Amino acid sequence: MRAGFTLPATLLAAMPLVLGMLVPAFAQTYGGATAPPRTTDAAVLAARARDREVRERFARGLEAEARRDWEGAAAEFRRIVALNPSEPQNSTARYDLALAEAGAGRDAEAVRLLEDALHRDPGFAAAAANLVALQLRRGEVAAARAAADAFVALAPRSAMARYDRGLAALRAGDLAAARADFRALLDADPAYAVAHYDLALIEMRAGRDDAALAELGRALGLSPAYARARFALGAVLLRGGRRDDARVAFARCAQDAEDPALRALATDMRDRLAAP
Repeated sequence: MRAGFTLPATLLAAMPLVLGMLVPAFAQTYGGATAPPRTTDAAVLAARARDREVRERFARGLEAEARRDWEGAAAEFRRIVALNPSEPQNSTARYDLALAEAGAGRDAEAVRLLEDALHRDPGFAAAAANLVALQLRRGEVAAARAAADAFVALAPRSAMARYDRGLAALRAGDLAAARADFRALLDADPAYAVAHYDLALIEMRAGRDDAALAELGRALGLSPAYARARFALGAVLLRGGRRDDARVAFARCAQDAEDPALRALATDMRDRLAAP
């Protein structure tokens, strides 16, 4: 590396960008209008009316979530929760309400709702995955690791569960545990580009830059437009004094990145390395 050129703190801070991201919603849907009532019993009619309202509010709430109208979605799912339907609608309503609350930035309430959904349906894997992601986003690393352990216990063969536990360990700085989970995941599925990237981050933090370069090469071989991996590649190359190669990597990252913050940082590093 050229004398006097140090790696900016923002550069290293930008690399673990995949941590704490919510997984896509796996909402259960309830379709179709019910048949016209053939009874005059008041209790039966009330139950059917409630069932129709639950179905209609699920449809409206999911449409609002698709539009990222978090407040509109939350209002629909809160009403379903208040109606207290039977399972699986009850836990599903709490799960979808948690996604809306998280979208609106109310992560603590979202965590409470996900925990409630899991209490009602202990096998609700999507709720378990989102609970890990939310705890990571909140910076509650110990809670995230506990949630990740519970997710693996719930779904021991799930790649997502193993990946989430690796992320939580990485955020906690437990490199050995994180490496073990990502390595096991890759042994089962070597084509998992994101796991190669995260394993590269582990190797970088451990000062094993050659191993990091190998993992980043595998990630980018599987997904050439993987901007975060390309950015990490630039950082490793720069740390090893390969200034020109690093500039090329940052330039490609700036080209491929969809995240405006990552694109801006990569552009800045490209331009700084191009300066005489």
